Amino acid sequence: MFKKEKFAGQKACVLGLGRSGRAVAELLFANGFKVLISEQTVFPNVASFHLSPGIEVEMGGHTDKVFECGFWVKSPGVLPFSPVLAEGKKRKIPVFSELETALSFMPKGVRVFAVTGTNGKTTTTTLLGEILKEDAANRGNNRHVYVCGNIGNPVSKCASSVKNGDDLVIEVSSYQLEDSTFFRPNYACLLNVTPDHLDHHQGMKNYIKAKEKVTKNQRANDVLVVNGADTVCAELVEKAKSEVLAFSTHPKHLLKTDVFFDGDELVFSEGHQIRPPQLKGIHNVENAMAASLMALSAGVPADTVQDVFNRFQPMEHRIEPFAYHRGIVYVNDSKATNLDSTITALKSFEKGSNLWLILGGRDKGASYEVLLPYLKDYCKAVLTIGEAMDKIERELKGYPVTRCGTLEKAVETAMCGAVRGETVLLSPACSSFDQFKDYEERGRVFKRLVDAHIFKDRTDKKK
Repeated sequence: MFKKEKFAGQKACVLGLGRSGRAVAELLFANGFKVLISEQTVFPNVASFHLSPGIEVEMGGHTDKVFECGFWVKSPGVLPFSPVLAEGKKRKIPVFSELETALSFMPKGVRVFAVTGTNGKTTTTTLLGEILKEDAANRGNNRHVYVCGNIGNPVSKCASSVKNGDDLVIEVSSYQLEDSTFFRPNYACLLNVTPDHLDHHQGMKNYIKAKEKVTKNQRANDVLVVNGADTVCAELVEKAKSEVLAFSTHPKHLLKTDVFFDGDELVFSEGHQIRPPQLKGIHNVENAMAASLMALSAGVPADTVQDVFNRFQPMEHRIEPFAYHRGIVYVNDSKATNLDSTITALKSFEKGSNLWLILGGRDKGASYEVLLPYLKDYCKAVLTIGEAMDKIERELKGYPVTRCGTLEKAVETAMCGAVRGETVLLSPACSSFDQFKDYEERGRVFKRLVDAHIFKDRTDKKK
């Protein structure tokens, strides 16, 4: 566990210049530590980060300067098997996670809610954050709710503002959990576990091990919410020391559930009935179940949960219909960075929907063969982009695909070929880092390209 008193006067090395790395560097610097940020790649726009004067930065590789520091804080994106970490281990340099470092600067009387899982984290985290904010407002107290973590707002960025009695709702990724040793949320949620980030974790076993850390340090007075139909969740419950609450929409669940969906409302074992938010797909019903169970177990009234669900809007980049032209619907699901989330997106449509699916990007290690039955049921065409094109084509075993290479070419191909009643769906099943900064940029570019084609078509019609 990071204890600032123990390392007082020592220089900190933050590995990684990403969003979390910069935030924890600023936190350490503000608390009197000398800080070096060491980054493997080169950021051409480092000045735009507006780092505090006095924070030292090196890019293009880790020099011997990192070994002169008293301790390291590892950014979530740094590979666990990188040579610099191996050398640091040899030299017995203490290494801490950004998550646990940030939490060490917060008061003890903070309620911590942690949401993890392969898919659904951001929607569930956002729902829970909105519910807790509504509850705080209704009670008229000074409790502040911070929604942070892998959702785009680093925990370190909130650390200096958090006070006793506040709530911290953290979206926690497997990258953050793998580096955590003492993390103990009061309320934890594991939504599901399916293959993802296998390139980073070097296999499914390590990925599962990372996810399980969300509850490893919980105690009897803590709460764990799990998916009752997920095999990994069911196995985890056997080891759990906390109170366990389970949800599922699947008729054959592995655990006794505390809520079920009757097709219209969420029905809780305690008697509450809550209508889920109007979001596309059964997976979003499960996200609502998870957020509800966490909120209700924390003492939030069911009426408050319902009020939030009634006004909750679909989130960007998540099965997001954004354009309709010539009878064709355009849907942005750029957040689908793994196979399971793409399958979920396909299943949110009717079979025989004649989807034009844009697939590809940077491969993450799983096999695309699992997509085959869904492509046959839901898709008219599959358009591939990015680094994963060859692997996708090989593993789809003769299923016809159109190689486009770029998102621009894929959009052009789909818009030329799709006809009234069909849908063009970006749901890549891959990460975006081969051609884009992140999935958000990929989604925005997709929407921009579609809008530009629609504008051109309408303009040409008027001539």
